[in-house]
Amino acid sequence: MNEEQSDKPAIVLIADDDPAILRLVKAIVEKEGYTVVAARDGKEAYKFLQSGEPFAAAVFDVVMPYIQGTELVRYMQSEKRLMKIPVLMMTAEQNPRLSSDSFSAGAVAFLPKPFTTSQLQTMLRMCVQRSQGNAK
Repeated sequence: MNEEQSDKPAIVLIADDDPAILRLVKAIVEKEGYTVVAARDGKEAYKFLQSGEPFAAAVFDVVMPYIQGTELVRYMQSEKRLMKIPVLMMTAEQNPRLSSDSFSAGAVAFLPKPFTTSQLQTMLRMCVQRSQGNAK
């Protein structure tokens, strides 16, 4: 990694329609030293993805209004510029199909809600490391 990249904190896109979860995840991710771009739903996340921002990772809720998290991941897999961004999916839903759907869409990690701060930190580090490995 060159010095220019190491000076700037990695940017993480977070999308969740629950304002409390969005605030919590944002606080945890920022505490890890990352810059956060927060989206209140799938449509807003989609707009951020189209902005050209160099995201190091993304954290999406599976079930959101307008565009579901898995649909966002499928869209990312279809765009050369976005397909290398590792995505962590999270959900409070108890349906086991959601995790398999997330992985088949292209997500690299899945976190059931409620989760602990350390669970999110561990998954996030794994995603960002994976992203930085792809950038080389």
